[in-house]
Amino acid sequence: MASLSDPQVREFLTDGTRTGKLAYLAASGRPLVTPVWFIVESDSLVFNTGKDTAKGRALARDPRATLCVDLQEPPFGFVQVQGEAELSEDPAELLRTATVIAARYMGAERAEEFGKRNGMPGELVVRLRPVKVLAAFNMTG
Repeated sequence: MASLSDPQVREFLTDGTRTGKLAYLAASGRPLVTPVWFIVESDSLVFNTGKDTAKGRALARDPRATLCVDLQEPPFGFVQVQGEAELSEDPAELLRTATVIAARYMGAERAEEFGKRNGMPGELVVRLRPVKVLAAFNMTG
């Protein structure tokens, strides 16, 4: 089994602007999936979401979630992080994480703009703490 401390896993997760596909459970128990922008910090995957969105409500109700990141070209590959979400509404942490995430996906020149837009009250910092990590880096070999 892989881990977030594995250099190859971290490199895969932090390469470019790959999005994560977050799987979580609706109130009905139906599985849902949605793309998210994320960063790797310490022993967690971190993203932001609105407190009143389907993701925010679902993770508050049931913190179990899985985030899968894939390489959509040869040699094809993926990292899947199964874990439990910790939620925070801390304003300083929200602005900080939103800005760092924005720098990854929108570039340094727009990081502050998107950080302020996504780091507003009503948003959450989500830290997905791994329980299990699966990885395959070459599906063609």
